[in-house]
Amino acid sequence: MLDVKNIKKTFNPGTVNEKTALRGVDLHMEEGQFVTVIGGNGAGKSTLLNAVAGVWAVDQGTISIGGVNVTHLPEYKRAKYVGRVFQDPMMGTAATMQIDENMALAMRRGQHRTLRRGITRSERAEYQEMLKILDLGLEDRLTSKVGLLSGGQRQALTLLMATLQKPRLLLLDEHTAALDPKTAAKVLDATERIVNKDHLTTLMITHNMKDAIAHGDRLIMMYDGRIVIDVSGEEKRKLTVHQLLELFSKVSGSDEADDTLLLS
Repeated sequence: MLDVKNIKKTFNPGTVNEKTALRGVDLHMEEGQFVTVIGGNGAGKSTLLNAVAGVWAVDQGTISIGGVNVTHLPEYKRAKYVGRVFQDPMMGTAATMQIDENMALAMRRGQHRTLRRGITRSERAEYQEMLKILDLGLEDRLTSKVGLLSGGQRQALTLLMATLQKPRLLLLDEHTAALDPKTAAKVLDATERIVNKDHLTTLMITHNMKDAIAHGDRLIMMYDGRIVIDVSGEEKRKLTVHQLLELFSKVSGSDEADDTLLLS
């Protein structure tokens, strides 16, 4: 479903601020695979995700989603293949609109979107059923303004909206980083339920090593613009934070793990 081949990206080339963010990254994801991405600041995690989303062009290499070469497609044209949830809970929803209105716009994605014809009773019933998977009681608050929701409720709603049209690829950009631990755990549980229910191919960036191990069926770690660890299956299920830190130290050539990897 995702095929990234030898992509490279350097920012501000030829200047004192030159920074090589990706150094020939290869990543192949099968349909329905849930991959978590871990790494310290500057490792290349967000650059990889933004390159896949089309936020900026890569200097070299190719990116294919569902067999379609999207390397040279701008971000707005890739949007029909990709669902995305950002770190900021305020992004992805319209604060002044009701929950049902936000969901209606998400359901009509790819069409000429308008609420002029209103939301039918059957549509509201459908939205109520969809919201139950979040287990946050939002199915009983369809007419509430989204701006009145807590950060966790709003992020969970954004997640649901991003998946209503069953994207070929779901990109989660540290989507629980701005939430308190208890709320983050609820959103991650909802993520697992939604991904598993619809068998969504998912790439999730996180700073939290425990979350990276606990969620998904494959884990990759990035360091200095490269993928340095790639584990899946039984190996991932048995992995501990201590073992992951040891692996990182071994492949990175560093005696000490990056401090940002110890946040969990």
